[in-house]
Amino acid sequence: MDEVVRLAEAEQVPPCSIVIFGASGDLAMRKLIPALYSLDCCGERLLAEETMIVGCARRQMTIEEFRRHARDGIERFSNAPLREACWERFAARLDYLSGIESPESFHHLKARLEQIEAAGALPPNRIFYLALPPEAILEWVKRIHDAGLIWPPQGRGFSRVVVEKPIGVDLASAMAINQGLHQYLDESQIFRIDHYLGKETVRNLLVLRFGNSIFEQIWNAHHIDHVQITVSELEGVGTRAGYYDHAGALRDMVQNHMFQLLTLIAMEPPVSLGAEDIRGAKLNVLRAIKPLTPEEVHGQVVRAQYTAGHVDGRVLPDYLKEQGVAPDSATETFVALKLFVNNWRWSGVPFYLRTGKALARRASSVAIHFKPLPAILFAERHSLPANVLNLRIQPDEGFSLSVIAKQPGLDLSIRPVQMNLQYEREFQARLPEAYEMLLYEVMTGDQTLFVDSEMVERSWRFVQSILDVWRREGRNGMATYPAGTWGPEEAEEKLMPNQCAWIEP
Repeated sequence: MDEVVRLAEAEQVPPCSIVIFGASGDLAMRKLIPALYSLDCCGERLLAEETMIVGCARRQMTIEEFRRHARDGIERFSNAPLREACWERFAARLDYLSGIESPESFHHLKARLEQIEAAGALPPNRIFYLALPPEAILEWVKRIHDAGLIWPPQGRGFSRVVVEKPIGVDLASAMAINQGLHQYLDESQIFRIDHYLGKETVRNLLVLRFGNSIFEQIWNAHHIDHVQITVSELEGVGTRAGYYDHAGALRDMVQNHMFQLLTLIAMEPPVSLGAEDIRGAKLNVLRAIKPLTPEEVHGQVVRAQYTAGHVDGRVLPDYLKEQGVAPDSATETFVALKLFVNNWRWSGVPFYLRTGKALARRASSVAIHFKPLPAILFAERHSLPANVLNLRIQPDEGFSLSVIAKQPGLDLSIRPVQMNLQYEREFQARLPEAYEMLLYEVMTGDQTLFVDSEMVERSWRFVQSILDVWRREGRNGMATYPAGTWGPEEAEEKLMPNQCAWIEP
């Protein structure tokens, strides 16, 4: 039997009050409530008995109505089955406070939390999850602080605030938000959440790299030709046009999700598995990525908008004809770029990033392309593809390694084959949702999977060098691609050398 090495057991989280602002919204019902239910009702039952969940929103609802909405969210969106005994226990944790918006209403919240803590012998440990638009972050943190709801780092209990991406819309606004947060909170109390970092394949990157000698010894410029990171979305902008037409693919995906993937791929071995050491190693990668000059933007970045096409059996209109999109919009629905990590390990190795909406498939993957063989022996007469390590983040989490093998038969015929691991099939277990892991880490106070202020600003510094060029040029240089394809031809013709091409996830 294979030995399972347990480096750390899941621990029951300390009892706390979890306050969700925007609790009647989509994020809360699709992700947060189902994730908390799974933590409470699956496997180890990680929530402490005293833990309470307080939903807060402007919408008028009774506690019973809120619980019915929560049950519906769990039944529709949780990957764990709803069991009546588990639900009854979880429902008893749910409370709701409506009309939360004005500064005075936060004093009502304080009184309710104090009442809950006194009734249940619950220590004053408080988590505030801001499931709110980014522009509301600072105002709501100020109201939480002014109402006396936040303890200092060494106070009577812990106080932690969770904020969703994006942090700002450019470098200046990101710096302003970080400075504003630091007026009221210590950095140790701020959890900037990026749900990609809770995905099983992303979390396994550290183990794959630093737990397998075969990979770590060849994880460098001597053996790797290039790296491709793809995050493709099947849908168009849909009902998000009002937000998306002011954001675009570069802000929405590259600055946060894709840069975080890049740091895990390119980081040096951390001194330890502690949050500070891992985040420091990731930050060093961002420090080694230099902002682009205007000339480099023109040569290393492609942007595009989708035109009419067929997606998943449906006809999608031009992006410029989507409801809520300005007819002269210069917002990109696709971006591809080439960048370099300028350090000893990765000198000269290009990293290719691409993301877009209305593409051929919904998928996220990282492809590590190793250097090709010299043109002798088998490669002398045949153009052999190089080995590729493909990390599948979604869907079908797992990874595969392409190798060259001989086909059965009397002649010498060779072709690439896949050595494949699919997580769910291999481990015969339910894969926890990303928000389960991230909420668990918030409750235990582990910031390993979260982004600190300097990471946010370093990412924006690179992205800003591209935004500045695009702002001056308007729609000049905007390519197009039919919906349902893999993007514009320019993404390959302009960025890729002749000997390689984008891999379809």
